[in-house]
Amino acid sequence: MTNEVKDEANAQQNENSAEKEVVTEAAAPAAELSEVEKALAEAADWKDKYVRLYAEFDNYKRRTSKERIDLLKTATEDLMISLIPVIDDFDRALKNIPVTEETKALREGVELIHNKFNKTLQQKGLTAMNAQGEVFNSELHEAITQIPAPTEDLKGKVVDEVEKGYYLGDKVIRYAKVVIGA
Repeated sequence: MTNEVKDEANAQQNENSAEKEVVTEAAAPAAELSEVEKALAEAADWKDKYVRLYAEFDNYKRRTSKERIDLLKTATEDLMISLIPVIDDFDRALKNIPVTEETKALREGVELIHNKFNKTLQQKGLTAMNAQGEVFNSELHEAITQIPAPTEDLKGKVVDEVEKGYYLGDKVIRYAKVVIGA
């Protein structure tokens, strides 16, 4: 009987070891699969981080270029605001130089400089408003006073322009000071 018991114990041992091998073989692909899944998840995570970083950098480039353009516009705006009183002085000078033979050369010189200065500022985006005869618009005009309208069609319109208004591009940088008809 001892041989039979030994054979039976060996058979059980062989079955147990076969089961262990099956379990080990099944566990090995599962471990490999989880490592593959882990690597895929990590790759997806890195890809997501890369896409977000790229988008963030692209937004940064756009924002800095927009800020640079705004800075240039602001610098130009400050300069134009500083130069507008010079234009006003030229306009007053031309109004006060009498048109005579003696002052003809002086007037021509002032007109030449005035035109050249205006042309240069227009090339940089400065445009004068034409308010005379226009309907009063509080977004463009600053009413200094109101007078009785000389004619019926000038009621609510600009009768006189005391100080010109100016645009820089599409933006108003100085409102026209006007007298309106009532």
